[in-house]
Amino acid sequence: MDVKIEQSWKQHLGGEFEKPYFLGLTSAVRKEYNAATCYPPGRLIFNAFNLCPFDQVKVVIIGQDPYHEPGQAHGLSFSVQDGVAFPPSLQNIFKEIQNDLGVPLPKSGDLTRWAEQGVLLLNATLTVRAHDANSHATLGWQTFTDAAIRALAAQREHLVYMLWGGYARGKAYMIPKERNLVLESVHPSPLSANRGGWFGNHHFSQCNAYLQEHGMEPIKW
Repeated sequence: MDVKIEQSWKQHLGGEFEKPYFLGLTSAVRKEYNAATCYPPGRLIFNAFNLCPFDQVKVVIIGQDPYHEPGQAHGLSFSVQDGVAFPPSLQNIFKEIQNDLGVPLPKSGDLTRWAEQGVLLLNATLTVRAHDANSHATLGWQTFTDAAIRALAAQREHLVYMLWGGYARGKAYMIPKERNLVLESVHPSPLSANRGGWFGNHHFSQCNAYLQEHGMEPIKW
C-alpha cells in the first residue's frame, strides 16, 4: 500500500506496509478518525519521520503516545504546536535544558527545530482519541515503531537514545549499547521528576559531548 512517509524511511520500512498487522492498523485508525476526534491531524501522523530522514537521525527520544487535548499534538513526541501552553513534562524538559546548558526557556513548545537537526521525536503509538490517553495503544502502532527502532539499531551507529520513564526504557533491549549512547532516567512528568532523577540528569550535555566526539554537530537545544 502507498503510505505517505519520507522517502528514506519508506526504503527502510516499506516492507512493514504490506504486512497484515499494518493493513489492520490502517483500517482501525481510519475507522477511529471517522468515528471520533483523534490526534494528531491525519496529515501529521508521520511527522516525526517526515522531518527527520533516516540517514540524518542523530538522537532518538521515545514518547508513549500523542497529547490528547485540542491543538497540542502534531506528530512529534513531547512537542506541542506553536502558541499552546507547555504541558508539565515539556516544561520540565526545558527546565533541565536550562539547568544543564544555560539555555533560556523558549517561547514555543514546537520542537520542529529539534527534528530538523536530527532528533527523531518518536511516539511508540502515533495516534490517540481525544481526551483518552493510550486509547490507540492496542491498534498495532508499536509493532511499526519498534521496526523503526530496530532499523536504526541495525544500520546506524553513534546515535544517542534518550529513554525517559519505564515505558521508554523498555525499548533498551533493541539498541546495541556498544556502538550507541543510551541515556536512561525517570520520566520528566511532575509525578516522576519531583521524586528525583530527572533534574540534574545532564542528558542534553552528555548527548552533545557524544555527538562531538563522533564528529557530529551538537544539537541546539
